[in-house]
Amino acid sequence: MLNYNFNWSVIWRNWDKFVDALLLGLGMAVVSLLIGTLIGLLVAYARGAGPRWLRWPAFVYVEFIRNVPLLLLVFFVYFGLPELGIYGLDKVQSFVLTLSLYAGAYMAEVFRAGLASIPRGYAEAARAIGLRPLQRQRYVILPVMFRITLPSITNNLVSLFKDTSLAAAIAVPELTFTARQVNANTFRVMESWLTATALYLFTAYAIAIVLRLVEKRYAVIR
Repeated sequence: MLNYNFNWSVIWRNWDKFVDALLLGLGMAVVSLLIGTLIGLLVAYARGAGPRWLRWPAFVYVEFIRNVPLLLLVFFVYFGLPELGIYGLDKVQSFVLTLSLYAGAYMAEVFRAGLASIPRGYAEAARAIGLRPLQRQRYVILPVMFRITLPSITNNLVSLFKDTSLAAAIAVPELTFTARQVNANTFRVMESWLTATALYLFTAYAIAIVLRLVEKRYAVIR
């Protein structure tokens, strides 16, 4: 290490690749969180208030996804679905699908806990002013639930962003894959991986700081 001569010009020459890779990873994380949020809401309601025939599939989905390594899920979707006759997904779409299903299972538990933590008085007050069940959910329950679960949503987004590094396993040109490519082409090990590390660290902290400000703005006072 002491004899290693750093050459950062390699990074500057490939900086556009690192930026594009960072944006791709961030985009995959955000899209996966949005899709996962929708899945999580449906599963949370199915487990909490759905009929028995919906509760069991929702339970199995959550437990299966949460107890299988994400990398294995990535391989199953990317390599396994074509074997089952399901084609049409490129590498990025395949990974986003996997990460969305993965996020959905965790978001389902977050939302289930959030719904359970809402005081009954909110629903009773909404019923007292004549709101119908769907209106109570739309205008009262869901807004409060999202405010309660904002810290967990923030943590999930940061985790999903870091999980995009696994996309390198199927050659998606995100940050880890790009660092590996630059390293292989230039033999500048420390510069390549330190740059990727710094970009992951900076972006994760930036996401956390921005969303913490959102949390303070919309915090629920109970």
